[in-house]
Amino acid sequence: MNPTLWRRLLAEFAGTALLVTAVVGSGIMATQLSDDIGLQLLENSVATAFALGALILTFGPVSGAHFNPVVSAADWFLGRRTGTGLSARDLGGYVVVQTAGAIGGAILADLMFRLPAVDFSAKHRTGMDLWLGEVVATTGLLLLIFALARSGRSSVAPAAVGAYIGAAYWFTSSTSFANPAVTIGRAFTDTFAGIAPSSVPGFIAAQLVGLAVGVGLLLALYPSVGSAAGDVVVAHPDDESVRS
Repeated sequence: MNPTLWRRLLAEFAGTALLVTAVVGSGIMATQLSDDIGLQLLENSVATAFALGALILTFGPVSGAHFNPVVSAADWFLGRRTGTGLSARDLGGYVVVQTAGAIGGAILADLMFRLPAVDFSAKHRTGMDLWLGEVVATTGLLLLIFALARSGRSSVAPAAVGAYIGAAYWFTSSTSFANPAVTIGRAFTDTFAGIAPSSVPGFIAAQLVGLAVGVGLLLALYPSVGSAAGDVVVAHPDDESVRS
């Protein structure tokens, strides 16, 4: 039995907020510490990877630590036939709180560095090359998460998912947003990690394509992957201390 819905939604809100705080905050700090853009990206990616792993460990036992509407949507879709994973009601709640948390996280990072709370980004990120990068990043993320769950290795998800996102900063042209909620949140800060609001729809569309490609590959590679949807990203323990 999973924790009650309101507790899971709170965990998804807080976890997504802190994730975006880490992404944006480390980007701001990187620009303050170095003038070299390669070093700035290294600092930003390392901080994000470690923060993501820690947040999955923290919130995974409560909500599964999705922090990402694409992961939640795949969890709902793949689990429908086996009665596992998120319900449609849960999915709607997850997407709303993840998006709200991402916006709140960007605002929190700006305030910590004495910047305007909301300053929409002027950094345009558009073009087929960047959209293809988002398809690749999102597809790879879903393959990793659900393959770990299907093979009973969800316990290594914090390290594996953090490592993947840290690496994808470097091997994708888009620096691997791979998350519609985080993409929206990053539009609220005109800093290193920002994205112009006009560029957000293209990124989200590419992420949804990645969702479709990732789900299709998962069904081809792991036909029974839906049975493991309840273990994404981290299995929910049947422990009274967590539920109560």
